[in-house]
Amino acid sequence: MPAIRRLLAGLALALIGAPLAAQQPLSAIDWLSRSVVVEPQVGGDPVNPIGPEASVSHGAAVAPVETMALGPLNPQAPGLISPTRSGLPRGLWGATPEAELAGLLRRERSETLPALLDLLRLVMLAELDAPRVTAAGDDSLLLARVDGLLEMGALEPAFALLQMAGAAQPEHFRRLFDIGLLLGEEDRACRILRATPEVSASYPVQIFCLARSGDWQAAMLSFQASRALGLIEPQMSALLARFLDPEAADGAADLPPPERVSPLVFRLMEAVGQPLPTATLPLAFAQADLRTNTGWKARIEAGERLARRGSVEANQLLGLYTEQSAAASGGVWDRAAAMARLDAAITARNVDAVAAALPETRALLAEADLESHLATLFARPLATLPLQDGTATLAFRLGMLSDDFETIAALRNPQNAVERLLIGIAKGDTAGLVAPNVRGVAVKTAFDTSADLAAPYAALVAADRHGEALLLAIEALTGGARGDLRQVGAALTLLRTLGLETAARRVALELLLLEPRA
Repeated sequence: MPAIRRLLAGLALALIGAPLAAQQPLSAIDWLSRSVVVEPQVGGDPVNPIGPEASVSHGAAVAPVETMALGPLNPQAPGLISPTRSGLPRGLWGATPEAELAGLLRRERSETLPALLDLLRLVMLAELDAPRVTAAGDDSLLLARVDGLLEMGALEPAFALLQMAGAAQPEHFRRLFDIGLLLGEEDRACRILRATPEVSASYPVQIFCLARSGDWQAAMLSFQASRALGLIEPQMSALLARFLDPEAADGAADLPPPERVSPLVFRLMEAVGQPLPTATLPLAFAQADLRTNTGWKARIEAGERLARRGSVEANQLLGLYTEQSAAASGGVWDRAAAMARLDAAITARNVDAVAAALPETRALLAEADLESHLATLFARPLATLPLQDGTATLAFRLGMLSDDFETIAALRNPQNAVERLLIGIAKGDTAGLVAPNVRGVAVKTAFDTSADLAAPYAALVAADRHGEALLLAIEALTGGARGDLRQVGAALTLLRTLGLETAARRVALELLLLEPRA
């Protein structure tokens, strides 16, 4: 029996090309696949744990190594947006230790303002110098940036950042592989594996990629050997068995729902004809439902989830809403029908139809936390229509939530104190204006000419810890969006001090116009 086990292990090693190792989760993003092996088993040589004889293969073909360009390696400070475009100084991180910055980036901000999401995304994608206090080999800040993008469902930017850093590190490869799976590009993910010999992939991943490359016989032999040695957990074993030999499962009952859904499990379940719904899975999985082979309703729902986190643009969301005619009512169908009516009315420049459609559409989109997308789509064309009374007021308020807020503010004759304050914020000067409510008071102080940088931000800026101050300000403003207004004025003043004037005005306007977050 030991001889048989040695033979099977040798076969598995020859076909898979990876050492036997324990599989352990490596990340705070606990839904990532356990796609790499990270520790040798106790006993035996780490490279060849079953003895020298097993390292020789006498017939198992090794897949050719495929190379692919991963871009320039810049593991310390990769970025997709240059300093001239981002408006952020290259030395933003300054003297704050890298580990502290990574911890700040990883804090939970699931319910925040669209403008703050955009600012966070800018920080994650900007090309910035590494913090001056960085331990050798520490890439925690890069991983925090990538994981932040994954939490937002922004898969392509996260993939691009990792390509710039290179895939040789296990944590980098793990994310690159899973992003490829979530984007429905399994072959792309497996090419990354073949191009990264420095990383030892887990047995399920190697078997999956052998099958994807068309070498089903090698995949099956590797699977049988690994399963016989108990190297694959039972649930994954059952899933791989059905994936590799679907005919053997004809007439069999469906597999039970997986206890833990990783991108690899998600793709395997889809491959065996048991696709999993994404509504209850982490947001990154929603990208899978945007493919054209998914039903219309599921694509709209996925688009809405991603849009709330800024990972689907307004025009793409409108395209999903108007792709077909809604055949039912309630929920997503009401939003789709309302958006189609408003879009048609604005396109036809029919003022009466706009007046009839705009209030309902705004109410439906606001209820779904998508009002800012409505503003992005229609604020500019609404500003060119001769709207009257309540419709004009509503169009103005949408304009204040759009990128054209300053232009639209200049066209408006304010009707009350609230509108005067909104226009003052849009222009960046609230001196002499009266705030009509507590929220207005909290926001207004940052735009008065006498606004000074307050503690703790002043001390952080003086100590060259600008990035730390910015992340703390984003956190304080997220609290403001949830109703805690104590630090709103100081945080907005910090944004203005750092030169993020447009972001400060957008955040302030959203604080006044959008419903408080839960």
